Amino acid sequence: MAQEEEQESDEEMAYTKKELKYRGKSIEELKQMEIREFAKLLKSNEKRTALRQHDLIQNFIIRCGKRVVKNKPIKTHSREMLIVPKMVGLRINIHDGRTFVPIDINIEMLGHRLGEFAATRSKVKHGAAGIGATKSSAAQSVK
Repeated sequence: MAQEEEQESDEEMAYTKKELKYRGKSIEELKQMEIREFAKLLKSNEKRTALRQHDLIQNFIIRCGKRVVKNKPIKTHSREMLIVPKMVGLRINIHDGRTFVPIDINIEMLGHRLGEFAATRSKVKHGAAGIGATKSSAAQSVK
């Protein structure tokens, strides 16, 4: 009887997922913070950016909230914006210079910039060489 209870408790513990935290704080605690409070948890360069761009980030979050209510996609060109806790859970389309790349924001992205997750350069996929591209193909007829 005691062995069965032990097995059940072990199984329950195996299925519990570890709660993700950022600098020892849960996502609920972080979402309650203001941007300036959250900036104190960041590294120096990101802290400076968050404090300087406080109004820009706040306006972006307000705009995101309005677009979520209307079920419209959130699009942005500002790749240098820091990811703050109130953005966690949103899907943001970030411009990569040609198209908008949809990115789902999660807790592990906090303190990074939006542009880090939308690459501007894609991998080059070379095809066959064209006519005149090599010495041997230059001698071939165009037909």
